[in-house]
Amino acid sequence: MSEDHKERMNPISNETVEVDGIYRNEWGYETVLKRGETFPSDPQLGTATWELVEFANESLKNDHNKNSPTRLHRDRGDK
Repeated sequence: MSEDHKERMNPISNETVEVDGIYRNEWGYETVLKRGETFPSDPQLGTATWELVEFANESLKNDHNKNSPTRLHRDRGDK
């Protein structure tokens, strides 16, 4: 069987996010996740399967991080 025909398994809770984007679980909950984060579990239902719904764009990344401190650029001293 070729690679195109193999069924790809969706990530589950506690696995690492590989691609920035909007993800939806089987109960319809959507969230923005960034690469390196961990897929969350549902507090009442437990482990969830996640599906990438949409790739993140710059506006989503900025909304997701609006409470993060601003990155400061280091003064390199060259003018």
